Amino acid sequence: MSNDNIILTTKDFTILEVLRDRHHDQTGLLMPLIRNKMEKALVVFREDLPGDIASINSRVRFRVAAGESDTRVISTGQTHGPVGMFLPITTLRGLALLGLREGQAMSLVNMNGVTEKIVLEKVEYQPEASRREREALGQEEPTAGRKPMLRVISGGLDRHRCMSSVVAGGFDDPGPSAA
Repeated sequence: MSNDNIILTTKDFTILEVLRDRHHDQTGLLMPLIRNKMEKALVVFREDLPGDIASINSRVRFRVAAGESDTRVISTGQTHGPVGMFLPITTLRGLALLGLREGQAMSLVNMNGVTEKIVLEKVEYQPEASRREREALGQEEPTAGRKPMLRVISGGLDRHRCMSSVVAGGFDDPGPSAA
């Protein structure tokens, strides 16, 4: 497949925009790939993303050249998990896989100046597809009808009552609202 067929969610595209604007690319290899992805991408809402496309937080199986398959989670690079579990989009391989369809390949020049071909073999988990499945089973409300979550902290107000300030002269009358 051609590497011109790149599909990104609006969220993933926005993350690439931020990466483009804020990232300092010491090697000079990441920025051209980011620009290429952004220029050629078909941008869709997450509800419309096909289940065989690699998006951020997708678990993917891929291979480089004729090497062995590897499975990783495509991440933004801000995760604090076990080493070797994530493949950040701040790396050439992580960025190359983002937006590819199963079976699609992309060629890139690595840090050593060698051109390597990376193939997306399988999208084993995609958050967007998982969300659609949960909604179809009635396990999750659609986004439009979802109410904001509220976290109640027991005794949270009591701490504020204990912390009162005394003005100079020792007068600490709370005023008419205390009556």
